[in-house]
Amino acid sequence: MNSFLQTILIILLVYYGLKIVFKFFKPYLIKYIAKKASDRFGQPFGNDPFNNTSRKKEDEGVISIDKSNANTKTSNPKVGEYVDYEELE
Repeated sequence: MNSFLQTILIILLVYYGLKIVFKFFKPYLIKYIAKKASDRFGQPFGNDPFNNTSRKKEDEGVISIDKSNANTKTSNPKVGEYVDYEELE
């Protein structure tokens, strides 16, 4: 019976001890997490193509054209024309 009460007392002391310790360290922990999150979310925007300071002098005067085939609609002449319709009741 004595060891059971001792175990319960140790568990309660550890619980309340950690609660007090985390109360003091919570502002520092939140500040650290916020800093890491802002670094992580700001990282993709660091390579700004319109930022003049990130350009190299070697790239001046060089023109590059990237062609993309996005959203090109081609119709198949064998199938015919598509007609959108609505059902009437």
